[in-house]
This record gives sequence, structure tokens and C-alpha cells, in this order.
Amino acid sequence: MDEKYIITPTPAKNYMGLDEEYSSFKKSKAAIMQVPYDRTTTYVHGTFRGPQAIIDASRYMELFDDELNQETYRIGIHTMEPLEVEKLSSEEMIEKVRASIAELLKSNKFPVLLGGEHSVSIGAVKAFKDAYPNISVLHLDAHCDLRNEYFGSKLNHGCVARRISEICPLVQVGTRSMSKEEKDFLGSQANGKVKMINVYDILDNPMWKDTVTKNLSENVYVSIDLDVFDISLVPAVGTPEPGGIGWYETLDLLRDVSKDKKIVGFDVVELCPIQGQAASDFLAAKLIYRLLGYVFTGKK
Repeated sequence: MDEKYIITPTPAKNYMGLDEEYSSFKKSKAAIMQVPYDRTTTYVHGTFRGPQAIIDASRYMELFDDELNQETYRIGIHTMEPLEVEKLSSEEMIEKVRASIAELLKSNKFPVLLGGEHSVSIGAVKAFKDAYPNISVLHLDAHCDLRNEYFGSKLNHGCVARRISEICPLVQVGTRSMSKEEKDFLGSQANGKVKMINVYDILDNPMWKDTVTKNLSENVYVSIDLDVFDISLVPAVGTPEPGGIGWYETLDLLRDVSKDKKIVGFDVVELCPIQGQAASDFLAAKLIYRLLGYVFTGKK
């Protein structure tokens, strides 16, 4: 095979392979935090490999964004060393993420968190709640993740939305799988902070994106579980679920939210790389770049 068609297995060190001018911590507006954590995964294991797979795939993207007609990388995108979390308990991991995000916010950086399993988002939301008291979370996911406890843990990845709802209001989009417990919780008086727009709402209501933005506060943290996408687009996830939303539907939503609200940070989680199949990794890498572009449109 011609050498130019062989993808090097050498792990990339920073997102998009940016040089020092556009990736140093001091000069960068955005900072990518890698959290390779996989302790509570309940189906396909390997989400700890997700952050590195995204970084690797990002090297093969164009620096020019053809939708936005800009080179978003010029804002500066710093890639931090992966957090050492693999041996930590869920409680310890969440606290380490919280403290690390808090430091980034103190340094006036825009945090982008790469998981790892979805429970890593809890620590990020805690840090953002301290910095932005009126924050809400836009949660894109195939699953409700509203169990109070799963497999003996309240910090399982299947409980992440329940824990976030205890911190701040939550708008869920793209859900298409729930337990009876979660259904009961959504209908209970105890639930006053969760608004759900599931796939059936999306199919039936052409104005569904307006419902999303109407229920978000001015400051928004976005949490994207990649299984929200149709599995034909992103098969490499920890808990694949039939159906899902498309690439352009997702971009339309994120574009609208970025225009109407202030996105203060986001995460992309639950990528479970499949050897020899790079499409999911590349989609995740490009999603990050496009969303950064929406946040920083026209800004350098």
C-alpha cells in the first residue's frame, strides 16, 4: 500500500496538531481536558480510549471551516495532558474534574471536556455552577440517565442526568430509552428541573428547537453523549441505541443555542473507539471544532 494512505499509529499530543502559536496555554482561549475514565461502564468497555482517539482523528481535519468561513483554530486551542483518573473512585474522579475545570475558568479559558464515560460531566457541571449560578445544562443523549442508583452506585454513568438535575436545570434532547424508574421520576412532583425533548417530539414537532432554547437559561453548558446520534453515524459508543438524530439536525440545534444563549463550556463523552473504524472518532473531532466555531464565530 502507498505510504500516503497509511495512518500513523503514533498518538497525537494535541488537538489538530496545532503548533505552539495556536496551542500554548497562555495564548489559547479554549482548553481541551481529557478524562479517560471507564470505571462504571455497563456494556461495551473502552471509553477511556475516547479522548486519545478524538485527538488522533483531529489531525486529519481541515483547519478551515467551510460552513463558518473561518479558521477557528486561530482562537488558540490548548490541549492539556490527560487527567490521571484511571485508579480513582468515582467520587475522587468527579472532584478532580471539578477542581481542574475550576482552575481553567479562573484562567479565563473556555473548557472542552473529552470523556471517557458520561459520569465525568458531573464534576464539570459542579464547577460551572460555582462560576455561573444561573447555569442550565443542555444534555444530548440516547438515554435519560435519570436513575437514582445503578449497579449499586449513584455516580454510575446511568445516573449522570439525575445528579446534574440536583445541581441545576437540565434540558434533555434526543432521548429514546428509559427505565420505569426514570419515567416515574419525570412524572413526579420531585422532578422540577428536567425538560425532555425526545426523538418522538423531534419527529412530531417541527418547532422542537425553539422548545429547547426556551427552556435554557442565559448561560448554558452542553453535554454531548455521542450515542445521541443515529448509530449508522456513530456506532462506536459504550451503549449503542437504535435510531437517533442526524449530523445536520444536531448542528442546527447547537447553532441556534449558540446564537440565543451563551455557551460557557461543553463536553463530548462515551466514544468507545472501534479498531479500524475511524468514522466515529472523526465525527467527534469535527463536532468539537464546529461547536467551538459557533461559540467563537468571528472572534480571534
